[in-house]
Amino acid sequence: YSLMPWLMKPYTGALDTEKELFNYRLSKCRMVVECAFGRLKGRWRSLLTRSDLSQTNIPIVIAACCVLHNLCESKGEMLMAGWEVEANRLAADYAQPDTRAIRRSQRDALRIREALKATFQSERGNQ
Repeated sequence: YSLMPWLMKPYTGALDTEKELFNYRLSKCRMVVECAFGRLKGRWRSLLTRSDLSQTNIPIVIAACCVLHNLCESKGEMLMAGWEVEANRLAADYAQPDTRAIRRSQRDALRIREALKATFQSERGNQ
């Protein structure tokens, strides 16, 4: 996937300590997000397939799934272990979108990544 203002990507190649720290913290964040989406896809199968919704409505549907998921969790409705495994298997069948049309956004993304890297090195980034 390409580096985008809304999609951070780890540094590659020869890494200094600042880039290694950025990659480590980005990886920790991604793991949390991937686990959360894995659980959501396991419970709400509609998230497994390509959506014909408008880009405006997709975040609303995902937010609704999050709210409903949290209600299920708070009421003790268990997420079956097999659901998440099956959801991940099915999701592998869907190709990711082609991002060539938005490559010009990469300049902005590079600036954002550099700003995040600097923040991770600061006192504020250690909290």
